[in-house]
Amino acid sequence: MTMLTTAVSLKSLKPTCRDGVCNKASTIQIAFFYTSLYTIAIGAGGTKPNISTFGADQFDDFNPHEKELKVSFFNWWMFSSFLGALFATLGLVYIQENLGWGLGYMIPTVGLLFSLFVFYLGTPIYRHKVRKTKSPARDLIQVPITAIKNRKLQLPDNPSELHEHEPQHYINSGKRQVYYTPIFRFLDKAAVKDGNSSGRPPCTVTQVEGTKLVLGMLLIWLVTLIPSTIWAQINTLFVKQGTTLDRSLGSSFQIPAASLGSFVTLSMLISVPMYDRYFVPFMRRKTGNPRGITLLQRLGIGFVIQVIAIAIAYAVEVRRMHVIRVHQIVGPKQIVPMNIFWLLPQYVLLGVADVFNAIGLLEFFYDQSPEEMQSLGTTFFTSGIGVGNFLNSLLVTMVDKITGRGENKSWIGDNLNDCHLDYYYGFLLVISTLNLGAFLWASSKYVYKRETKEVNEDCIGIENKALEISPLGLQV
Repeated sequence: MTMLTTAVSLKSLKPTCRDGVCNKASTIQIAFFYTSLYTIAIGAGGTKPNISTFGADQFDDFNPHEKELKVSFFNWWMFSSFLGALFATLGLVYIQENLGWGLGYMIPTVGLLFSLFVFYLGTPIYRHKVRKTKSPARDLIQVPITAIKNRKLQLPDNPSELHEHEPQHYINSGKRQVYYTPIFRFLDKAAVKDGNSSGRPPCTVTQVEGTKLVLGMLLIWLVTLIPSTIWAQINTLFVKQGTTLDRSLGSSFQIPAASLGSFVTLSMLISVPMYDRYFVPFMRRKTGNPRGITLLQRLGIGFVIQVIAIAIAYAVEVRRMHVIRVHQIVGPKQIVPMNIFWLLPQYVLLGVADVFNAIGLLEFFYDQSPEEMQSLGTTFFTSGIGVGNFLNSLLVTMVDKITGRGENKSWIGDNLNDCHLDYYYGFLLVISTLNLGAFLWASSKYVYKRETKEVNEDCIGIENKALEISPLGLQV
């Protein structure tokens, strides 16, 4: 951030401008600017997957009170992120446009330095999880390789005959035992006791189940890419669509089309407390689940709301095209006599959907990750957002080229007043609905992690209740 602030502040590092016309940037200026951006990206890549995991690790799963508080952690974690995004959207954008880019970047730079100072002040009181294995991710390679080597072996009829350490081993080592689940059974051959001729012991059921968890999360991750692609529309076509509408507020003020994106954040900020303080307690009384609903149910509700938002966006665009035809508007700069607040419902609904989707995904990938691999789980979340943005660009480019062949009118042209954006939104509605069906199928096949919650007594914790250890284990 310091480099980026310097790049927009020093005259020698930015192109000269006169009367609003800027000269071409030099090679050194471009190199310094992009180095700043890539440095920020590298830093974000190291912190984003780990900071939320580190925060969640501060709660003790063996303490009933802290375990209950942890259920709300990701809600308020994302709430603080949304609050920062709102300040950036409204406050910093105004400062950058009216008071200068240097000051606009200096403020978040100083804020980041202050945050680092506060973070390091808390170092003595943080809980640090001691790594119990040298390389937790090694099992992801070892289990499939061992399963392939043992592919000709017969699986036992009783899963209890697969190789596993005694419960006391996990108590002594401080690890959590993960119980057998009847999915991805081809991996079970890695735990066949008599299948290793090299003298090395087979993999344990806990190791195999950890690999199964990652495969299950990967399946869920794949069906979240389309929702991430849909969400990327907020900063692209939604804004471009808004520029064609009547943005006047009063006699002299024009609403910036991009400012409607702040309603996404506002709806999130309103919905998070309502979800955490009202929805969760209400559903908890109905279901007995500490979270109110399961993690996948939360995602499913978010996906349904997102489909509804796209359906509304499609209906609004059909209405806009009707107004265009009635008033015979064809010019790219002609304003459609239709108020920009027609777009408000789709923005608000996407914000509400994100309370279920974004927070639900982050918590799901953290909760369902194998022990000591929670950072990998949160990486699923951040990578899904990135892939969704790439897919959005690819989708827009492909649709534009395919539909604009020959003399055909492109669905997504430079002139939104003379194209078929309504067709494109209809297409998004279809693939969103199909993806919802794929998610429901994947959810029906998914088996939640079943692990011991206590390591110091011969019991496991199920929703803050102590039960004797049984082959069923714990399903959360």
